[in-house]
Amino acid sequence: MPRLFTGLEIPPEIGQTLSSLRGGLPGARWIDPENYHVTLRFIGDIDGVSANEIASMLFRVNRKPFEVAVQGLSSFGGKKPRAVVANIAPSRPLIELQAELERMMQRIGLDPEGRKFTPHVTLARLRDADARDVADYLSVRGYFPTRVFTASRFVLFSSRASTGGGPYVVEDSYALSA
Repeated sequence: MPRLFTGLEIPPEIGQTLSSLRGGLPGARWIDPENYHVTLRFIGDIDGVSANEIASMLFRVNRKPFEVAVQGLSSFGGKKPRAVVANIAPSRPLIELQAELERMMQRIGLDPEGRKFTPHVTLARLRDADARDVADYLSVRGYFPTRVFTASRFVLFSSRASTGGGPYVVEDSYALSA
């Protein structure tokens, strides 16, 4: 059964900028730059029939390309940090695309996503990282000039069951061209 999710790809030049922020944080498992992405909707482990239904249904999305701004770093997990992420500015077109994908997935019977959509690019997963080390890392590397790219498509990714971080495979792509 494939593990699927929809997302936006990060252009290589922005991936290069983000990858230069790697290192210097004990307990961090850094994600390879070719696996950077913005998750729009995690779908999960799906049988082949459902995967085909989802893939064909996503072609119905009819939206225009939009700008995506990558701005600064933060962490998820509070006092027990579990990830270092690059923040994505929550624009109206991004939020609307994510909401449409959420509605589609619920229509075919998937449970609603339990977490609020917080657009981001995971740069590192943290295991037993000290909150102070993470705060120090973010104070040194957390700011960089905003980088903007145009999302002209979203994709259906698959991954093998693991603790995350890739490798991710683009199963299909869906142009934003309304």
